[in-house]
Amino acid sequence: MDAPTPATGDPVAHRAVRAAVRLLDADTGRLEPPPPGAGRPAAAAALSAVVPAEGPVHGADQLATACRDAAARGTAVRAVGGDPDGVRVLAVPVTGRRGEVLAALGVLAATPRTFDDADATVLAQLAQDVATHLELAAGASSPDPADQLRRQLAIDAARIGSFDWDLTGGEVSWDDRLRELFGFPRARFTGPFEEFTSALHPDDVPRVSDALRRAVETCGDYEAEYRVVRPDGRVRWLKARGAVLTDAAGRASRMLGAAFDTTADHESDARVTRVLETMPSAFFSLDRRWRFTYVNARAEGLLGRSRAEMLGQDVWELFPQAVGAQFETQYRAAVATGRAVEFEEHYPEPLNAWYEVRAWPTPDGLSVYFHDVTARRAAVAEAEQASAAARSAAQRMRVLAGVSEDLTETLDAEEGVARLGQHLVPTLADWCVLTLLDEHGALRDVGSAHVDPAALPLVREYQERRLRALGPGSPLSRARRTGRDVVVPSGAARELCRHLLDERSREVVRELAPESQAVLPLRARGRIVGAVTLFRGAQRATFSPDDLLTASEIADRAALALDNARLYGAQQRIAEGLQRSLLTAPVQPEHLRVAVRYQPAAQAAQVGGDWYDAFHHPGGGTLLVIGDVMGHDVDAAAAMSQARNLLRGVAVTDSGAPGKVLAGLDAAMAVLGLQTTATAVVALLEPALGGAARLRWANAGHLPPLLRAPDGSVRLLEGPVHDLLLGIDAHQVRHEHELLLEPGSTLLLYTDGLVERRDQPVDVGVRLLGDAVAQLPDLDVEEVCDAVLARLVPAGAEDDVALLAVHVRTGT
Repeated sequence: MDAPTPATGDPVAHRAVRAAVRLLDADTGRLEPPPPGAGRPAAAAALSAVVPAEGPVHGADQLATACRDAAARGTAVRAVGGDPDGVRVLAVPVTGRRGEVLAALGVLAATPRTFDDADATVLAQLAQDVATHLELAAGASSPDPADQLRRQLAIDAARIGSFDWDLTGGEVSWDDRLRELFGFPRARFTGPFEEFTSALHPDDVPRVSDALRRAVETCGDYEAEYRVVRPDGRVRWLKARGAVLTDAAGRASRMLGAAFDTTADHESDARVTRVLETMPSAFFSLDRRWRFTYVNARAEGLLGRSRAEMLGQDVWELFPQAVGAQFETQYRAAVATGRAVEFEEHYPEPLNAWYEVRAWPTPDGLSVYFHDVTARRAAVAEAEQASAAARSAAQRMRVLAGVSEDLTETLDAEEGVARLGQHLVPTLADWCVLTLLDEHGALRDVGSAHVDPAALPLVREYQERRLRALGPGSPLSRARRTGRDVVVPSGAARELCRHLLDERSREVVRELAPESQAVLPLRARGRIVGAVTLFRGAQRATFSPDDLLTASEIADRAALALDNARLYGAQQRIAEGLQRSLLTAPVQPEHLRVAVRYQPAAQAAQVGGDWYDAFHHPGGGTLLVIGDVMGHDVDAAAAMSQARNLLRGVAVTDSGAPGKVLAGLDAAMAVLGLQTTATAVVALLEPALGGAARLRWANAGHLPPLLRAPDGSVRLLEGPVHDLLLGIDAHQVRHEHELLLEPGSTLLLYTDGLVERRDQPVDVGVRLLGDAVAQLPDLDVEEVCDAVLARLVPAGAEDDVALLAVHVRTGT
């Protein structure tokens, strides 16, 4: 620790040093004169010794060195002390009007910090004041008239007035400038002390009197700023400084001082204050010790405190919740770096508000503008919530659209339900199991999914085991029994283990570790057709109402698809059973080999209109029929059965000639009011010489028969005239055609389901049929039917197919 140096010398110098310490938030100051010698300026003689400031003097050696360096160089010096505490030093030269260095003024900060250019400017201004004082003091004792004149001109230019107060007699003497500032007549040079106090603004009298009293009692310095009410009523601001002189006994005898007009400064400050008070933004300023120095009205309102409560108080003590928050870190960063900062931060109760803050450092501390942005942030949060809700709704619609697509894309509704997992995971759950209820009331798990592919084997093991292991009180059982959603918001693993009857199933559940669970029954038309079980892990929040709403919509769509498939299947079985019951086995004459096929459409609604028939005619020969009633439903199947039975009745009561059979059927349909239309080919095959067969046929708007000759060539049997469909005109003349079929010939009668597709015109299909038949090797007629269906009918065909093939035997 350095020994303190006693304060001696010029009192003005002492005040300058103390001001430097106070303004720069330093710990020690020093005014260092140049060393005695021939080159030492006369003005420096007023400094009789080193003048340290109040407070600790740790690092005084570094400060003295820096001051000497500044005096020697004539420039500011910044230095860091060599001890581990990191002492910071700033020193500037005190320069006279001719450029000579009169002294050096320096400050020292014991705590780590960096003096910046603004600090150096403040210290240089103080140094200039010291230089002016030293030169004036030197000029007062100088016999040189030029120096006296320069001194007077400097005083006049600065508009400084002086006073001399006789503390013993009470008389106060003013110079012309001071009397002018007070508005006193220039003829009067002296007056009682009361004359001075009577000129003061009444509000300032106690404060100024107290400052004068303290200076007299301590034989120290006097400093005050006050308002003077001039005789003409105008109010001026003056700033005064003085020093008390003592007599030989050490008693206060006189006070010498000076004053100057600061009205312009106050008016400028007042203008700034008016701006700050009327601005919509909140504003406050802090000094270097984080104390409030100014607070405008808007800031009072936002901070919930009055100016009187805040001015001079520590910001961290008044607002403790700011400590550790961005308020503290950003404010300190601005002061440390010298750069402005902008941020938004929330202050909790009692303010409970969000603020947008802009703070920048100043030579005196920190200035802060801020706005309450709580409403704006709430609006942004509300907009974000609305946007999130919109995104959630869009996501829900995408999921539902995907589910609908999957359910309609496959003809197997159960397969579509089993594929729901890819939509439920991970959108709504981490993993899931899909369950169906069969017609006997038994549950069957048909699918599962997990967000982690590595966990799928474990999920599938659980899927295979759980229905056998679950007890009657499980969430799945409750959902099936009540028909309502069952949600386990937490502890799902424990809940499941309570209802699992075997240890291995419980081990699987513990490994999968579900935290929440939701079981949604698949309900359609008042009955339960299955269930969806969703699971989430502990890292994910439980199911929200929106999650459950989306899951319920998915479950409803899946349930409806399943129930539609059930009804559709039932209808298909009814229609197909009806149709098959009407399509009897064909006859097998000795000279012919007959094969028939009926293949229903993949969808039930497409069953019903196509039929074939092959029976003996009483007049001899074999009657062959292929037909297609318009429509694809149970009604079409019923109409087909009527048309088929009518045709049989007409055929057996007549000659069996194909044209007459069709004409008789058309007439019967009209008489009986059978409101339908149909196409048909009726053919009569009779034995001929040489094992051949005579073919007669008539065509009512149907596709032409296809004939394969023994040599493998293929032709369509088309007549020159195309007759109308049945049910259009009961008086239509039906034309017959005749052809001799050689032994080994094969005749194919077929409906449009064999050759027509959505993306394939019927004429193209007929050509493909001919090509397929031509390419077949010599096959049995049964094999021909199977080969034709395999080549021409795709899986999931939309129309039913009737096919009748007749082969003329050889060697009979």
